[in-house]
Amino acid sequence: MQKPLIDQLGGEEAVRALVEAFYDLMETLPEGAHLRLLHERGQGMANARTEQFAFLCGFFGGRRYYAEHHGHMDLKEIHAHVPVRAEDAENWLLCMVRAIADCGHSGPEIDRLNATLRRVALRLVNAPGT
Repeated sequence: MQKPLIDQLGGEEAVRALVEAFYDLMETLPEGAHLRLLHERGQGMANARTEQFAFLCGFFGGRRYYAEHHGHMDLKEIHAHVPVRAEDAENWLLCMVRAIADCGHSGPEIDRLNATLRRVALRLVNAPGT
């Protein structure tokens, strides 16, 4: 039986490092500009870092902190109030895929993860635009 992805990545500490790398990229790359604006219209980047860590732990097969706090892990519901354009989904993916690589993760399980993240991100598109 294969270990949960969270264990393959290195546990919660590795998820925390991934979230920090992701948001550091989002806060510095030009592709993150509109994503930053969307977060700042909400509860801010610090809250987003906390919530994404909580979500990804469960998404990767670990403790479901997000669901424990919010009662669900429905990404469509979580983002229903956010106008997500296709360009936003692609820029989110760019930052996340780079953060995953920057954290030293690679291999077939990461290829599958990146494909899953692409499908999920594109399902969240709910606004016109590029």
